[in-house]
Amino acid sequence: MSRAQVDTSLFEHHAEVCKIFSHPKRLRIIEALRDEELTVGQVVGRLSLPKANVSQHLGILRQKRVVMTRREGLNIYYRIANPKIIQACDLMRQVLVEQLEEGERLVKRLKAR
Repeated sequence: MSRAQVDTSLFEHHAEVCKIFSHPKRLRIIEALRDEELTVGQVVGRLSLPKANVSQHLGILRQKRVVMTRREGLNIYYRIANPKIIQACDLMRQVLVEQLEEGERLVKRLKAR
């Protein structure tokens, strides 16, 4: 496989992974799991989302290895698979906040004219 083919394959995989983070509910679930593992019921309680919806999104996150599970009795606990996922989300959020702040500064400058 050539370097260009490897790069293309890597970019395609990168794009697929980024799609996982393109849904606000999945981002909220990731945030809820930031510091602790939770059951589906606990995620539902914290986010006030329908259980079926949470289960569906957790299934996608699990399939893509964003979250991992462990079983304890009848409960299945979900946790973030790799702390770098949280770091990536935090970094992206920082970029977005900076963009919003810059937009606000621009609006203030335009209004001051």
